[in-house]
Formats: sequence, structure tokens, C-alpha cells
Amino acid sequence: MASKNDAVYYGTGRRKTSIARVYVKPGKGSIIVNDKDVNEYMPQATLVLDLKQPLTLTDTQDKFDIVCHVKGGGFAGQAGAIRLGIAKALLEAGVDRKTLKVNGMLTRDPRAVERKKYGLKKARRAPQFSKR
Repeated sequence: MASKNDAVYYGTGRRKTSIARVYVKPGKGSIIVNDKDVNEYMPQATLVLDLKQPLTLTDTQDKFDIVCHVKGGGFAGQAGAIRLGIAKALLEAGVDRKTLKVNGMLTRDPRAVERKKYGLKKARRAPQFSKR
């Protein structure tokens, strides 16, 4: 019979075009992203701080080990996806929902790149007007 310490909690996070599968289990606080340490994988320390936010808010930085598999998008989108995945997995683990909800950790950011329209240079940028 598996004990409570053997439990693995799962959360899926999405942001822009990134999708993160996040597994949270009781441990010492290591974060592994795509088989690399988070500080080695993410190019900026601000992105690492951003994805650790749910852990900091709930004061569980050194209580859980996190393993993420993330694909699609750039580093900012991936960090956002991992953050949402961690928050959802922590809910499964029994962390206080109100703390995460009030700080906006459970809300999926719906913003994505707008598609390019024909006749325009970008999504909204029109070609330069020429009088002659």
C-alpha cells in the first residue's frame, strides 16, 4: 500500500502556445524542467522567480520536488505554463486554495498572438499610404 509520501500530484498549465505537464511530489525543493535544473534551463532569473511564485505564496518551496515537461512557445510562455501547472498540482496536494486564488495563480492568461490578416503587414499594421 502506498503511503501519503509516495503520492505524486499532477497539474497541466498552458500559456500562449506553451503546454506544461507538472508533477509535484513531497521532497526537498528541487525543480527539474525537461531533464535539466530550472536555473540551467531558464535563461533569466526573473522567469525562475515567476514560476516559483505559487510555492513562495504557499510557503512550500522546500516541501515539494517538481518535475516538468514543457513544450511549445518561448521561455516566458513556458514559465507561465509551468507556474499554472504548479498551482494546479499544489491544489491536488491539499494546499490552501484561497491563497492561490486571491493572488491569481489559478487563472489562465488567455492572451495569445493575434493572427495576421490578408492585405496587412501584421495583424493590424496597414501598408504605408502613398499619395503618389
